[in-house]
Amino acid sequence: MPDTAFKNIASHLTAMAGQQPNVAAIAIPCGYDESDRVNYKTHTFKQLDIDSNKIAAGLERAGIKRGVRTALMVKPGLDYFSLVFALFKTGAVTVMVDPGMGLKNLKQCLAEAEPEAFIGIPKAHIARMLFGWGKKTIRINIAAGFRLPGINATVADLRNIGSQSNEFKCADVQPNDTAAILFTSGSTGVPKGVVYTHKIFLTQVAQLKDMYNIKPGEIDLPTFPLFALFDPALGMTTIIPEMDFSCPAKADPKKITDAIEKFSVTNMFGSPAIINLLGRYGRERGIKLPTLKRVISAGAPVPAASMERFSAMLETGVNINTPYGATESLPVSTISSSEILGETRRMTDQGLGVCVGHPVSSLSVSIIKITDSPIDKWSADIKINQGSIGEIAVKGDVVTREYFNRNESTTLAKIPGETPGEFYHRMGDVGYIDDKGRLWFCGRKSHRVVLENETMFTIPCESIFNTHPDVFRTALVGVKINEKTEPVICVELEKSADNNAQKRVVNELMELGKKSDITKNIKRFLFHKSFPVDVRHNSKIFREKLTVWAEGKIT
Repeated sequence: MPDTAFKNIASHLTAMAGQQPNVAAIAIPCGYDESDRVNYKTHTFKQLDIDSNKIAAGLERAGIKRGVRTALMVKPGLDYFSLVFALFKTGAVTVMVDPGMGLKNLKQCLAEAEPEAFIGIPKAHIARMLFGWGKKTIRINIAAGFRLPGINATVADLRNIGSQSNEFKCADVQPNDTAAILFTSGSTGVPKGVVYTHKIFLTQVAQLKDMYNIKPGEIDLPTFPLFALFDPALGMTTIIPEMDFSCPAKADPKKITDAIEKFSVTNMFGSPAIINLLGRYGRERGIKLPTLKRVISAGAPVPAASMERFSAMLETGVNINTPYGATESLPVSTISSSEILGETRRMTDQGLGVCVGHPVSSLSVSIIKITDSPIDKWSADIKINQGSIGEIAVKGDVVTREYFNRNESTTLAKIPGETPGEFYHRMGDVGYIDDKGRLWFCGRKSHRVVLENETMFTIPCESIFNTHPDVFRTALVGVKINEKTEPVICVELEKSADNNAQKRVVNELMELGKKSDITKNIKRFLFHKSFPVDVRHNSKIFREKLTVWAEGKIT
C-alpha cells in the first residue's frame, strides 16, 4: 500500500511559507555600496515558494516531469533555490555535479547519470556543447540566463509559462522514490553518483534539526551550496556569501565576517579550510562573532589549532560541531569543539586518530576487518574487537542504497544484511570505537601504507608530525623504492615558517617520530609547497597525487 502520510521533501518549503511567509528565506549578493561593502537582495519564504511553484509549472510544460533526470549547473542564488525545489515538486530527479571536478570527470559523470534535461548557466551550456556532455541522452535544455542556440527555454520563460501558478501540487512520492543523484567529490577516484531518495533527505533534515537544536527563524551562512538546500526545510534564512564556492580556501574573510555581522548570523557551515581562513583572520584583527550560536564544519577533520583560533572568535559556550559522514551517509556521528579541545585533542596528538564523536542514535556503526574485496553477506565474524582499527560500516535511514549506473561500485561498498532488505554501507574509512562508545577516524582505507611487517594509517601518523609549530599539515604516502614500499611524510610548512629552515625541521620531525611506536620507522620527509586538495572543501588531501610526486622526487 502507498504511504499516504509521506511527504515530498519540497513540502517543507511550503510549510515554512505558511508559518513564516514574510521572513527572508535567502539573501543574495548584488553589487557593492559606497563603502565597498556587499549589498544583498532578499526573498521571503512566501516569495521563494511561489517562485518555485511557477518554475515547477513551467518545467512540466517543458517536459521535465516526474522521474526525468535533470542535470543542474547553476550558481547559488534565487534561480538555484527555486529550481531545486521546483524539480522536487515535479518529482523530477536532480543530478548535481561539482563544476570543479574537472572536464574529464564532468563528462564521465554526466554520461553515467544519463540526464534527459540540462539546466545551466550559459557558460555551462557552452561547455556542454563544446565537450559533448550528455549528448546521447539530453533532449531538453534550459538556460539560467540569456538564450543560446539549441536552448529550448530560459528560466525566465519557465516563470512566464507558470505565471498563473502561485499554487502547485507537489508530486505524490513514495519514501524510496529517487529525489536526486549527488556526485561524490572524487577525492579517492572518479566521482560516483549517489542515489538519494525523498526519505533520506527528510531523515537528514530531522537528524540535523535534532542534533543541533536548529529552530525556524535562525539565520545561516553556508559556504557550501549543497548544505544550503537544508535551510528552507529547517526554516533558516540563507545568507549567500560573496565568494567563489569552487575555492573556499581563497574566499575573502572580510566579506564573510561582514555578512555574519550585517545579518546577525546564528549558524555557519564551513569546511575546515574556511575555519582555518577565518580563524587566522580573526586572530590577526581581534574580531569577534557574538551572534553565532553554532558552527558546523565537515568535509575533513578540523585541526585542533584551527578550531582553537576560530573558537576565540565565538562567545563562551558556543561550539564548533564537526559531523562525520560522507555523501553516501550523513550524518554518522558528531562531536563538539569543547570535547575535542578539552580531551581528545591530546589523544590525537599522540597518534590515536581523530575522535568524531558518538554515532547518531538512529544509526548502527560497526568496525569490520579490512579488505579491498566485496563482502557477500553480513555476519558476526567480519566484525573486530573494540579498540582495534578496521573499516567503518554503517546501517540506518540516512544510508544510501546504491550508486547510479555503478553496479561494481555498489557491490564493493554495500553489504547485504542478515535479514531481507537490510544492508550496510562500507564508508571506505578506517577507525575504531573506544571504551566510551565514541568513533575514531584514522584515514581512508585506500590511503593506508602496507609494509612488510606493519600497516600504517594516515591520520594517526600525520597527527604526530602536525604538532610541530612550523608545520601546516603533513601527508603519509607509500613509495616503491627498489621494489619495496617505504613510508614517506610529505610536509607543507606554515606560510610564516622560514623557508631556509627545512633541514632543522626535518631533524625535529625525526625526533618527534622516534617518540612513538607508530612513526619510529619513518625516515623520509619531503617538502611540498602546497598540497593538492579537493575542490569541494579544499581540505581533503589528494594523497594519490602526492604519492606520484614523492616517487618522482625520490627516484
